[in-house]
Amino acid sequence: MKWPAQRLVGGSKKSFGMYEEAAKLDAQGVDLIHLEFGRPHSDTPLHIKEAAKAALDAGIVHYGEFAGTTRFRQALVEKLRDFNKLDYGVDEVLVTNGLTHASFAAFMAAVDPGDEVILLEPYYPQHIGKTELAGGTVVMAPLDAANNFAITKEAIAAKITPKTRMIVIVNPANPTGRVYSREELQHVADLAIAHDLLVLSDEVYEYITYGKAEHISIAALPGMRERTITCFAFTKAYSMDGWRIGYVVADARLMPAIMRITMTDVTHVNVFIQEGALAAVTGPQDTMHAMVEADRRKRDIVVQALNQMPGVTCAEPEATIYAFPNISGTGMKSAALATAILHEAHVVTEAGGFYGPLGDDHLRVCFGSESEERIVEAMERLSAFFNKL
Repeated sequence: MKWPAQRLVGGSKKSFGMYEEAAKLDAQGVDLIHLEFGRPHSDTPLHIKEAAKAALDAGIVHYGEFAGTTRFRQALVEKLRDFNKLDYGVDEVLVTNGLTHASFAAFMAAVDPGDEVILLEPYYPQHIGKTELAGGTVVMAPLDAANNFAITKEAIAAKITPKTRMIVIVNPANPTGRVYSREELQHVADLAIAHDLLVLSDEVYEYITYGKAEHISIAALPGMRERTITCFAFTKAYSMDGWRIGYVVADARLMPAIMRITMTDVTHVNVFIQEGALAAVTGPQDTMHAMVEADRRKRDIVVQALNQMPGVTCAEPEATIYAFPNISGTGMKSAALATAILHEAHVVTEAGGFYGPLGDDHLRVCFGSESEERIVEAMERLSAFFNKL
């Protein structure tokens, strides 16, 4: 039998970046500080864990509804209305195994062989493989680093062809830490409406914003509800990355195709995990806000420290758990620099080139993945490294 090799590897051949290289040193017992992996440091809040345990004790262990429990989806409808200003019905919400699964189902449902999908560069690498698995072709719309990676109508319009099917945005943005303004989102909306395109919006960092930065769901803009597929998760804000729980929201006309994918690959998300996520939505939010505030403090430590290192400048992230410092002043490109930092400073950062050629003058530094104490130590190690470079 001849295996479809190109589809098996997803075409793009993207790896897990510096994580794989760091794992070799981890296995040798080297004391690494991990700032490459986008996982939260905090434990899942206790009331969420207790709700899942109570569900197990109550016998909530059998098959459930394909789209997710009605009670959970109704709570999500209320959250969408109150926080995101989105008006959807319970049958327009589908519970998934994290945002990765939500976006996978959206790509597989919306993209046909030969379709083109526009990603904003710097991009989130997983969206490449998903597009290719669906038979589509990725087209990059580069954003200008000198303009703080702002979305412009011209950058996207130049990439639209008769084959274009969808524009993908990540808002707040990984890896840049941007929160897109209403004006920037309107550029995307205007083009989507004018060319009859879908928009996939990855909003996993919706709660993790700082200062006056305001997260806006693009589906809330006029004319966008019916053409936007929005993906959410409990991964970051509720520190539930290992739980694998998220959801996708779309107009009723789009949902049957998305649900056909999820029914085929997982049937439904496990039921007692949904009870934990329900407690996250309906329970006290003070723990979540405290975790975001802890991330803000760590962000400030990282940005201040990076801007004092030779050859490095770092804009203040408006959101997410990432800084995206410019390292062009060192004269080195991101992969070589990240590798040197790993082996000499024992700090794991991600090469900005992992997010496309436009990122090659940057590193991505995750300040959410370690304690404040370890973040301070990481900055001390990096400072010593750059001062000797």
